[in-house]
Amino acid sequence: MSSTFSGDETAPFFGFLGAAAALVFSCMGAAYGTAKSGVGVASMGVMRPELVMKSIVPVVMAGVLGIYGLIIAVIISTGINPKAKPYYLFDGYAHLSSGLACGLAGLSAGMAIGIVGDAGVRANAQQPKLFVGMILILIFAEALALYGLIVGIILSSRAGQSRAE
Repeated sequence: MSSTFSGDETAPFFGFLGAAAALVFSCMGAAYGTAKSGVGVASMGVMRPELVMKSIVPVVMAGVLGIYGLIIAVIISTGINPKAKPYYLFDGYAHLSSGLACGLAGLSAGMAIGIVGDAGVRANAQQPKLFVGMILILIFAEALALYGLIVGIILSSRAGQSRAE
């Protein structure tokens, strides 16, 4: 039994791999950022319990990273429907690169948010004037994930442009 194989049969694999990469790596960054910042909040809360709610900001910012990955994963997965329209290797590679861009940017941002959040909330407990500086650093770390989301959306929109319609 022989069958012909065209490269397009593997294209959905790359597309779904991109969707998985976006979600998995972004959630890994979110988990690391949440855990690392949470440890800082917990240790700071023992000495200064009145600052706990103010110190939750890094945990919330880390949690948002997973949403970025979810957005890209949904965009990619809705674009994969080989029965409705042809899905070429170009489309699969576009979706893979989209997922990797968003996911790895989210992972990097989560690591930065976790480290800054941990050190920042501990320092804020000793010197409250450091709060604004910590927030600014967290915003710049979150911007890294936003860059990945934007590039991911642009790359995902390139899928479907490989054919003349």
